Amino acid sequence: MRYQVPQFIEIEDKIVGPFTIRQFIYLAGGAGMCFIIYTYLYFYLALLLIAVVAPLSLALAFYKINNKPFIDFLESAFLYYTKKNLYIWKKQPKEKAPDTTAKTEVRQIQVPRLSDSKLKELSWSLDINENLNPLTGEDGKTTK
Repeated sequence: MRYQVPQFIEIEDKIVGPFTIRQFIYLAGGAGMCFIIYTYLYFYLALLLIAVVAPLSLALAFYKINNKPFIDFLESAFLYYTKKNLYIWKKQPKEKAPDTTAKTEVRQIQVPRLSDSKLKELSWSLDINENLNPLTGEDGKTTK
């Protein structure tokens, strides 16, 4: 059996005329709010509130920021301003408090010294890729 795979899954269907169901709900809700504000409030106060509600409903229905709906932008802005934020400009490591009870001992590391002849021998062996042990000068190939 063969099934038909949907091609345009990111595009919403136009349900009510040229509008999607989401756009229609935003526009109808905005128009209803404007009507309620106009009928129950004084004219100048209603005009002021309608000037806020109408562009908001139009932006919710049609405006996109970075190909995302305006409602996503509003949600992100709301969460940004309501959550507790931590700003770190230059992170500096925490300094340890000096421990006065612990005694600090200075340990000296003994480094083997190479004589002039050993150094020349070592450089020669590295140049010709011999298997010499750098500390003892002995050949790595042992035969018994």
